[in-house]
Amino acid sequence: MKRSGAWLIRYALEQVGVRYTFGIPGVHVTELYDELNNSDQITPVLVTHEGGGAFMAEGFSRTSDSIGTLVVVPAAGLTHAMSGVGEAFLDGIPMLVIAGSTRRDTGFSYQLHQLDQQRLMEPLTKKTYLVVEHKDIVPMIYEAYRHAVSGEPGPVFVEIPVEVQLFRGDVGNLQTYQPLITEKAVEMESIDQAVELLKTAKHPAIFAGWGARDATQALISLAESLGAPVATSLQGLSVFPASHALHAGMSFGKAAVPAAQNAFKDCDCLLAVGVRFGEIGTGSYSIDVPENLIHIDINPEVFDKNYAAKQAIQGDATVILNHLIGKLADIRHDTRRHGVEAQIKADKAAYHQEWLQHDAKDRVNPQVFFDALSDALDDDAFLVVDDGNHTFLAAELFPVQKAKHFISPTDFNCMGYAVPAAIGVKLGNPGHQVAAIVGDGAFMMTCMEIVTAASLNLGVIYFVFNDGELSQISQGQEIPYNRKTCTVLGKVNYEGVALATGAELVLLNNNQAAAQAIEQAMQASKQGHPVVVDVHIDYSKRSQFTQGIVKANLGRFPLKEKIRFISRALTRKVTG
Repeated sequence: MKRSGAWLIRYALEQVGVRYTFGIPGVHVTELYDELNNSDQITPVLVTHEGGGAFMAEGFSRTSDSIGTLVVVPAAGLTHAMSGVGEAFLDGIPMLVIAGSTRRDTGFSYQLHQLDQQRLMEPLTKKTYLVVEHKDIVPMIYEAYRHAVSGEPGPVFVEIPVEVQLFRGDVGNLQTYQPLITEKAVEMESIDQAVELLKTAKHPAIFAGWGARDATQALISLAESLGAPVATSLQGLSVFPASHALHAGMSFGKAAVPAAQNAFKDCDCLLAVGVRFGEIGTGSYSIDVPENLIHIDINPEVFDKNYAAKQAIQGDATVILNHLIGKLADIRHDTRRHGVEAQIKADKAAYHQEWLQHDAKDRVNPQVFFDALSDALDDDAFLVVDDGNHTFLAAELFPVQKAKHFISPTDFNCMGYAVPAAIGVKLGNPGHQVAAIVGDGAFMMTCMEIVTAASLNLGVIYFVFNDGELSQISQGQEIPYNRKTCTVLGKVNYEGVALATGAELVLLNNNQAAAQAIEQAMQASKQGHPVVVDVHIDYSKRSQFTQGIVKANLGRFPLKEKIRFISRALTRKVTG
């Protein structure tokens, strides 16, 4: 049987359950786009920029039962997409990246878009593939997909030269996709040793990350049995419901909210689940980790990287937690639990009140905004954030109730993520509310992708936190430098952006307008219209995270350099 390479790619993608592809067609993938257009299962989505397409694919992968898939032209299209691919790589999100490449059958060099793409993508993906024969297309895409979704997930790259796509070749019998079922046996000796550590602990605590996203019920059961407070990483913010009395907050060190700091201050045994102890999750490594650290992760490479584990256990979080629960079934520390819950409740109430009492003057108090947003959204709504000051305010002030419903760029930490990622989330979850919080600087990077949302009738709401600065960095500049270099933005007409992209505009200028403005945006989104809400946010009060990491980073400076920085800051405060 002879088939074109483009037909075979479409067939393989349909077999592995691809529902959307994202990208921009070009001469090296036009045949493939024509085939995708023939598919009853796959919808090719035209994006404004391949970088936005990669973020859409990443957001779609995080929140749906299908894999985000990019189809891009070689070289320029692929390099444009690399930020989204990098985000998926460092955050552990599966993605198929498919690119054409120049012809290999002509003997000519210096062709349009000619580049060594295998070398380019090798450090940014789990694995790269180059297909040069028709018979290899289907099995290689199957292998690439399995690799993307197995173990710690991540992006894979498949390169298919244009002549293979265009021309027909012999393929033999086409195979249907068969998922590989591989379940690594858990080392029960490790489980038993972890159980002993937890049994003898006086103040156990749990730190959970994105790797625990499918283990929420097991986390709840174990936390209640142990009477243990639960903190999360930023990326794992949604894995434990904020409404639970043992939920303490994001992180637990000096950059964490008071509830988490107090709940973890006497921790003598830490159970870390699906978390890598990265810079953000640890508040720039400002946490105190006890000697008795039990670290569970599917990827053994994360063990002992930043904090030595007394007991490391490789495997699926749900499977391992259920083993622990079974062996701790007769353990109930209700007195300890009630004491921890009471402290957390009091600390949360005090922190909430502290924010409400902050005078935002003629702008919007972040706590007032997040309270109004929480009241307006369903518990199963998706909240997508970008990278910036708003990210950590959302982490501290917005209660997330459902796993995988808070989406954040984390370790790659790329600005410009939220606008396109929210589109991917909405495509994967059309029956759910999808709202994005994005700083004005990040919004400027990718706001034209709202054209894609408008063309697809996607009612995504974009709350733009508008203060005229790159505030996370400008606040970081303020203390040591007493000046703001390249962090004050040019003036943006958000009404013009909304008009240009087909969105509706809502203004939110003060606290009194919060509930009404959010409701107005909700109503417009129900009609399938993307909405831009211009939020005149007040950033004069800093998040606990921002304050904590500034101190943590300065604290690690050599003494002489610390004195130099502090002296310079004081001098500039006096002299201006």
